[in-house]
Amino acid sequence: MIGGLLVITTLIVIRFSATRPVLPDAITLPDGTRAEAFTQGRDWYAVVTQDNRILIFDRSSGALRQTVTID
Repeated sequence: MIGGLLVITTLIVIRFSATRPVLPDAITLPDGTRAEAFTQGRDWYAVVTQDNRILIFDRSSGALRQTVTID
């Protein structure tokens, strides 16, 4: 029973450490903006700012792809 518990614990640790999200080293936001939230997809990441905008960046280049204004 103890061996089974160790195996299950090991498998959980291996599974979650292998799929760890890769975060960008740094994100350069436009002047005067402050981040409130962050999310990411396969080839992009987005920052929600305090001035009700969503800034979508390209993951490989870090370039700003799109800006969405929230009404």
